[in-house]
Amino acid sequence: MRFWIFLTGIFLATFAYANRPVLTVYAPDYFVSEWGPGPSIEEAFEKTCGCDLKFSAGDLVPRLILEGSSTEADIVIGLNTDVTKKARETGLFAPHEQSNESLFLPIKWIDNTFLPFNWSYVSFVYDETKISQPPKSFEDLANMKDAKIVIQDPRSSISGLALVLWIKEVYGDKAEEYWSKLAPNILTVTKGWSEAYGLFTSGEAEIVLSFNTSPAYHISAEGDQTKKAAIFDEGHYAYFELVGKLRNSDQPELAEKFMKFVLSNEFQTLIPFTNWSYPAAQDRSNWPEVFGQLPYPKRAYFLNEAKADKMRKKAIEEWRTALSQ
Repeated sequence: MRFWIFLTGIFLATFAYANRPVLTVYAPDYFVSEWGPGPSIEEAFEKTCGCDLKFSAGDLVPRLILEGSSTEADIVIGLNTDVTKKARETGLFAPHEQSNESLFLPIKWIDNTFLPFNWSYVSFVYDETKISQPPKSFEDLANMKDAKIVIQDPRSSISGLALVLWIKEVYGDKAEEYWSKLAPNILTVTKGWSEAYGLFTSGEAEIVLSFNTSPAYHISAEGDQTKKAAIFDEGHYAYFELVGKLRNSDQPELAEKFMKFVLSNEFQTLIPFTNWSYPAAQDRSNWPEVFGQLPYPKRAYFLNEAKADKMRKKAIEEWRTALSQ
């Protein structure tokens, strides 16, 4: 009898688990990797939702455009302001219905569709054992004739796109001229961030395009104080990662619960040491000490999606022309 009770218990538990509602979250590949924030977020949310959170990795906006209203996504996480215009134009997203006043950002956030969950400043990270005088401006960077710099392709990389927009915003009509000055220092252009950062950590380059929060990883995980972000006098491009919920979600209540979870202290506390960036809904006084001590630019550049979209084609063409000479 006890055996049958035991089997019945297993059956009922398995049945209950199999019939939990599923919340499907589209995310970038890095997000769901074992070293990304996805696994920790999944575990934390499932403890409170009575659901099965399933991440589906891949290119976000192209996938949404292809799937249209038939998309299985309930939530999309990992967008950024340089691509939200295309995402918004799909008509697939609903208002996030969260308070923007709960955010702690270097700018005032007014978007009611896409909600920031973390942020950082696009920066050049250098190895101080190889660079004794770090650049303090874009002009300094161009004048470092012996430094090998690795950047990412703006046509395939969000950080690479952020860089060309940053330079275009700083230099305006002289952006191509600046790229021509910087080009001799560029060792290579990689498709994505991981490849570029790997060249840097392997010692093949002294400077890499990354984020001002990247050194926090080396300090915390490796005890390495030699990797640092160069802070430019011009100011830095503020980079925000965003989450949105789908209008046609078949789990609207779970989607709403997840959006609230994003702003919770539990979610935000996971961000620094899994995504190596600043939490969007925590005051600086609540950041881990290593993040609070990182160099911090005095000025933030931010392009809304309309301006970024308008500048993108020209900025990329200037970059391409200068580097092909």
